[in-house]
Amino acid sequence: MKNRIQLSISTLMFITLVSGCGGSEVRTVNPAADYLDYAQRDDRLSGGVRLIPIATPSGTYRVWTKRVGNSPRIKVLLLHGGPGMTHEYLEAFDSYFPAAGIEYYYYDQLGSFYSDQPDDPSLWTIDRFVDEVEQVRTALGLEPDNFYLFGQSWGGMLAMEYALAHGDKLKGLVIANMMASIPDYNDYAANVLMADMDPQVLAEIKAFEADEDYANPRYMELLLNHHYVDHFLRMPLNEWPDPVNRAMAHMNPDVYIPLQGPSELGASGLLENWDRTDDLADIDVPTLVIGAGFDTMNPAHMQWMASELPQGEYLFCPDGSHLAMYDDQQVFFSGLIDFLLEVDARDPQ
Repeated sequence: MKNRIQLSISTLMFITLVSGCGGSEVRTVNPAADYLDYAQRDDRLSGGVRLIPIATPSGTYRVWTKRVGNSPRIKVLLLHGGPGMTHEYLEAFDSYFPAAGIEYYYYDQLGSFYSDQPDDPSLWTIDRFVDEVEQVRTALGLEPDNFYLFGQSWGGMLAMEYALAHGDKLKGLVIANMMASIPDYNDYAANVLMADMDPQVLAEIKAFEADEDYANPRYMELLLNHHYVDHFLRMPLNEWPDPVNRAMAHMNPDVYIPLQGPSELGASGLLENWDRTDDLADIDVPTLVIGAGFDTMNPAHMQWMASELPQGEYLFCPDGSHLAMYDDQQVFFSGLIDFLLEVDARDPQ
């Protein structure tokens, strides 16, 4: 395991530095003209948007995807958090990936706002979501020599599960802001995050939870002002970016609550006992784990995860929270892009 060292990214010729015994050389990854040439893409008419049919035990539904860019070498599928959130809060990628020549795909998982939202609780299982990701990969034509999977929060959990089931399909993996164990996360939430809160505020939050009064506006008001601004997104609430606000407004509680549970101070749903700490050694693909200093997820645990992964690397965002892509943006994206370009450079084509 090694810690990620950021490299500068050229916005003109999209370069990567390849280090070797003879020093470093500059190699062109993808000129801008090629990156923006969609003439041969079958999704050109819709601006990269495709509705992909997904076969499930209860029928076939459609999920929404959108391609940005054109690159034969680096194609990144983005898995959003939640579960039941949307791709929208990931729109910060638009400010960084195009300049690096990276092709990437937004994707709303089944049950999320832009995709079909079937009323069937039996569909909300990890195995079915993993199968969905594999169907999306196949439909998009992402191959083992160019397919990178990025997962943030719940998306990071889903990415780990996909890598364990289909590691042979991956060129690289990114696990952002997600621990490998929900019991360990709950322990961190109870003994660190809650211990840090104002005791009176915590007592009031706990009272709402004891009464199962989660819909009370005061409950969310307390969480926003005494938890979210410290550990979810470290910005004043009135400065939260529009993509984040849209994603939160479009959250589907019918997916989120069964899996995560109703409390925002720990998980209590179907995922409560999920734990892959003993299986990290089986994820043998280049993997970047991204942790943050103020995250709801324990950054020390995520650094440990990177050390357990056979090809793991760790990126630490010291000023970041759960959405470090916003509150420690330069560190987050420079480290992420550096990782993708470096992995690509290991196997010149």
